[in-house]
Amino acid sequence: MNITRAFQAADPSLRLHAALAAGTDADPAYLVPLMERMGDEPDFFVRDMLTWAITRYPVSETFPLLIEVLNDPQARSQARSQALHTLSKIQAPGTWEVLTTPMLHHPDVAFRTAAWRVAVAVVPHAERAALAVELVAELGRGDEDTQRSLSRALAELDDEVRPLLATVIAHAQATQAYLDDPEGGIAGHLHEARRVAALGPFAQN
Repeated sequence: MNITRAFQAADPSLRLHAALAAGTDADPAYLVPLMERMGDEPDFFVRDMLTWAITRYPVSETFPLLIEVLNDPQARSQARSQALHTLSKIQAPGTWEVLTTPMLHHPDVAFRTAAWRVAVAVVPHAERAALAVELVAELGRGDEDTQRSLSRALAELDDEVRPLLATVIAHAQATQAYLDDPEGGIAGHLHEARRVAALGPFAQN
């Protein structure tokens, strides 16, 4: 099969079949066309098959190519997002080191959420708390799907996230109380909100 030609077919089922064939044969000659197709493929299912196909190749061959796409400022955002998605599946050693803080807050939603998935999958234990701080800063940003993706990422950092969320909730409640009662002062409202957040269901006792 001429993979490059098949990837140009108008019928997405033909492109899907080409990606399946490339992953099944794992011929080294197919790897570059697979990488190139990531940035152009409009069909979600074909893109997913492209990722599956790439994971079928040795990490020693795919990892450098994925990092090259990720770090290429000329690459399309879709290509870079798909590279991140594929890295989340491979979870190769060294992945954490290529992630940057700006990636976690990238203006492109697909890129940003893909960075979250990779980050929580490969974060070293010593970096979990710092990653939790960065992800909590994304609360409230984006539409429902984006917020759902963030919640899933935060859930992977369970113990590190819980105290941060309690602080955010307390601050939000204190701000709401201050809006309703400016004369009460923000400090007093914040103290009470923190007490309630810390005590949880026992706060009313």
